[in-house]
Amino acid sequence: MRRIFDSAPQAMPASSLLQLIWLASPALPVGGFSYSEGLEAVIESARIAPDSIANWLTDQLHVTLARGDLAALSKAIPAIRRGDAERLRELNAWVLATRETSEFRLQTEQMGRSLIEWLKVQEPDFDAAMWFAHQTPSYPIAFSLAAARTQASVRDIALAFTFGWAENMVQAAIKAVPLGQTAGQKILQRLSQDISQAVDTAMQVSDSERQAFLPMLAILSSQHETQYSRLFRS
Repeated sequence: MRRIFDSAPQAMPASSLLQLIWLASPALPVGGFSYSEGLEAVIESARIAPDSIANWLTDQLHVTLARGDLAALSKAIPAIRRGDAERLRELNAWVLATRETSEFRLQTEQMGRSLIEWLKVQEPDFDAAMWFAHQTPSYPIAFSLAAARTQASVRDIALAFTFGWAENMVQAAIKAVPLGQTAGQKILQRLSQDISQAVDTAMQVSDSERQAFLPMLAILSSQHETQYSRLFRS
């Protein structure tokens, strides 16, 4: 199995930077805009006030994303670059197992499949079966596959992934609260200040330390599945 990159240079080429910006963009046709990751249910149940959205998302960034998806992504990229498909499937299986509700599972699988289809358009000879066998690709692992083909460092890829998540969540908050664009940008600014620390934490998390345990978020997601009126699929 060929290796994509044995190591990434410290100076990122412009083409790699542009590819990361492209992958993190909400305009990428993977459907991220249609999910709120429980935020809509939180707002509907009045568990948080509009001015506390930033706190909720910051907690989600540090408690679940940094210790879960980001930690898996930081291990997936080196595995891809050394051609270790077995390790990638192990990480993908872990991400899928952390989805405690059907809509959370739907989100990561739908976005993962869509990103793989996008990657096939970019590289017609791309063989998804080589990496996933009979698994459904999860979004963080599919993102890892797409981003590992650049010459970006693992940290830069994780930063791009996290900023893309933050931008999607802020757009969800703007629609669900609703908030104005300026208020949304203030939340994004707050999240941006914490992203670097979250990524550094994720890169230090070992396999035995990864976790995605947030019971209240799972309960809210379950309630959202039968919510009478909703804008988002999660």
